[in-house]
Amino acid sequence: MGKQLILVFGLVLVFGCSSSKNITKKSFSEEEIKLIMNADSLKPMRVYKITNEKDSLLLRMKSSYIKPDANNLILQNFIKRLYATVRDSTSLGVGIAAPQVGILKNIIWVQRFDKDNFPFEVYLNPKIISYSEQKQTMREGCLSIPDRSETLYNRANTITITYDTMQNEQKTESITNFTAIIFQHEIDHLNGILYLDHLNENIPIKL
Repeated sequence: MGKQLILVFGLVLVFGCSSSKNITKKSFSEEEIKLIMNADSLKPMRVYKITNEKDSLLLRMKSSYIKPDANNLILQNFIKRLYATVRDSTSLGVGIAAPQVGILKNIIWVQRFDKDNFPFEVYLNPKIISYSEQKQTMREGCLSIPDRSETLYNRANTITITYDTMQNEQKTESITNFTAIIFQHEIDHLNGILYLDHLNENIPIKL
């Protein structure tokens, strides 16, 4: 009887530890899961705006690593809903980052104007590892900053990025021109940075 009790206790302990580990490995918080799964994959999500105080606070927070997993149904649903949001007529843009819909994870969609047919592509855990000294001038707007746009002079003309795919492949790529600006803008969002923050360092390019 004593041995049976010890065995049962041991099994409970093992299962308990296993359960705890699974909790820590969750890709999303319970609150994020509710936001993601409250509609199907075709339904756009609400875009967070700096004109809303709570939204503004979240947009200033840093996003965290997302584990690539093509079999994660919640991640699949979120990526599709994020795409539906950037393609929705009320929030049409050339890129979007997960924090802009209230999900603090390192995920972005970018329209690739440097490829045939200008496809939208999703990137997990993107990071910029190098910036060119050459800069470019472009007027930028943002889905999270309504009714405003500014000319920035300090975006790098060429960047090198690393990122993960849904199949957990790690890739490195060099991006130039307008598409490089989109990447810089969206990756800024993952770090709680808005394009308005660059105005203080804005110096016109001398021709």
